Amino acid sequence: MLLCRLLLFFVPCVGQTVWLYLQAWPDPVFEGDPLTLRCHGWKNTALSRVRFYKDGKSLQIPKTRWSLSMGTATLESSGQYSCSGKVGYIPQLGTQTSETVVVQVRELFPPPVLSAVPSPELREGNLLTLRCQTKLPPQKSALRLLFSFYKDGSTLQDWGPHPELSLPGAQEGDSGLYWCWAAPEGGVPQKQSPPLGVRVQAPVSQPLLTLRPSPTGLAVGAMVELFCETQKGSPPILYSFYLDGRILGNISSPYGRATSFPVTVMSEQDARYSCRAENCVSGETSEPKILSLEGLSAPISHHWLVPGLSTSLFGILVIATALLAYFRPWRKPGPLPSQNLPLAPGGEQDSLYDEVHQQNENEEDGDYSAVYTIPQESKARPAASAAGTQDISIIYAEVKHSRPGELPARKPNPRSRTHRVLPGYSEEVLHY
Repeated sequence: MLLCRLLLFFVPCVGQTVWLYLQAWPDPVFEGDPLTLRCHGWKNTALSRVRFYKDGKSLQIPKTRWSLSMGTATLESSGQYSCSGKVGYIPQLGTQTSETVVVQVRELFPPPVLSAVPSPELREGNLLTLRCQTKLPPQKSALRLLFSFYKDGSTLQDWGPHPELSLPGAQEGDSGLYWCWAAPEGGVPQKQSPPLGVRVQAPVSQPLLTLRPSPTGLAVGAMVELFCETQKGSPPILYSFYLDGRILGNISSPYGRATSFPVTVMSEQDARYSCRAENCVSGETSEPKILSLEGLSAPISHHWLVPGLSTSLFGILVIATALLAYFRPWRKPGPLPSQNLPLAPGGEQDSLYDEVHQQNENEEDGDYSAVYTIPQESKARPAASAAGTQDISIIYAEVKHSRPGELPARKPNPRSRTHRVLPGYSEEVLHY
């Protein structure tokens, strides 16, 4: 009886006494810290059958009697913890449970953010700097972070203390998705940045303008295709087409480096065409192309081409024949066929009688043409005859198509006619 009273004197009432206490260490706890749970008895009373719980669920049995190692803390390690056990020297108390302890694991550093300096869109040839930025809390300022950089799944820089990566003279091929990783020395935790799209833009080269089809042989109303192409330049590229400095239209090429624009030839006058290529970083204008029709006014019709050509050639042939006949010397040396020519008054041959024009002489077929001059006495005008003026008639005669061995038949030529010529004048006889 005395012993029971002494126990009641030193031990508080069961309903009012907390026999177990739970402690989480370290406090506060950060990502990467080794998290340990420890269960204590009242006034360090020895405990038995100790168990630990998280969010009401039993954890593994501890290897030591009163503590449990939770390993490296992560954000998922946060929760409500408690422990249970029996007080060793008061077995009558049964199993006791500690009060719940809330464990909040703090973030060691936020996920890094990757940035591009001066911009994720830059011109080819410029310096590109990638920065992987994050920050440690003041309680962990003694730690050192390590960084690594990646592009499209390839490692650009493995773990190192530098949070920046420089790409001098960036090229169009450097475009792509970049990201970085950050971790403290020891490697836990490792955090990845969101991906960053980098676009290195190449300026456009001077475009080349081509007219299709070739301007040769074009006419008003024909369709011409203006083909504009640049050998270099990051898409999208905007192509603009000009006629004599006035814009005709523009076409955007989202992927390629060439496009075409159809136009209709509206005038015979020279047309000066050009095109311009532009993207986000530069713009260039082509050398102009001159389209000159040189008098072509309409498409040529093939229906009247052949008849017109034949008529023109026939006309040229007629003109050439007439000129040749006009300038050809008709007097040819040599004797004429035997003829009895009348004598001039006084029994002498007058000089006019010597003018015999022989035309178209052909020894093989016997074709001759001749002109005879015969004086006639003037009966109507004796005064003029007395003065020595004679009336002379020129008779044109023509003989054609005599065969060898035959005499030419003398028939009056229906085209022969008589002309009167005054003395002192000579007359050339043209053969019709």
